[in-house]
Amino acid sequence: MSSTDDLVRHAEECWLSAFDAGPTEPQSRVLGRGDTAPDAELTDATGALRHLSESWAAGPALVIFWRHFGCRCGMERARRLANELDEYRAAGLSVFIVGQGEPARAAAYADEHGVAVPLLVDPSADVYRAYGVGHWQPEQLLFDAPVEYLAHPRELGQSLLETRRAEGRPMVDDPWRASAEFVIGQNGVIRLGFSYQHCEDFPDPRVLTAAARLAVRG
Repeated sequence: MSSTDDLVRHAEECWLSAFDAGPTEPQSRVLGRGDTAPDAELTDATGALRHLSESWAAGPALVIFWRHFGCRCGMERARRLANELDEYRAAGLSVFIVGQGEPARAAAYADEHGVAVPLLVDPSADVYRAYGVGHWQPEQLLFDAPVEYLAHPRELGQSLLETRRAEGRPMVDDPWRASAEFVIGQNGVIRLGFSYQHCEDFPDPRVLTAAARLAVRG
């Protein structure tokens, strides 16, 4: 078993424990227009330390707080991002992702899903919290699952974990951690904070590009 396999197995254990426990943090109350974007030093998928403020150093940035690396919604966002990236760049946006996990798993995920922008990792979720990205509640995460999942019992979590592992898509990290996206101006001030209300609540890219153009105008 490789070191990355060991990391995945540990992350699966974390996922199952968290699924069983349920959400332990409040719902998201993300930072919004006019708030100062917190900076942080995070490790990227290559293992290098980078400041989040690099993303907005030369112009407006789109900072995406990602779902866990086993989630279908994150994989769909990766597909959408690939299709939308030229549109974002035409609006002057630099795109950075903040995800859970470790650099090795982030690198494997980026390679598998064609993520062509910097992917930083925040395994403690401290930066998620600094931006107000909290936990979804069961009705937000499990509304489209069979009704017995709403109580998130451990045995159903174990069954789901084993199924997804067999599919090559292991469930990892914090299942309750929400997603959000921020457009941040070059001055480090947030122009738009978009808080996902459920897993597939993807923003319209036109909203993000309009916010980017308005951020440039001030």
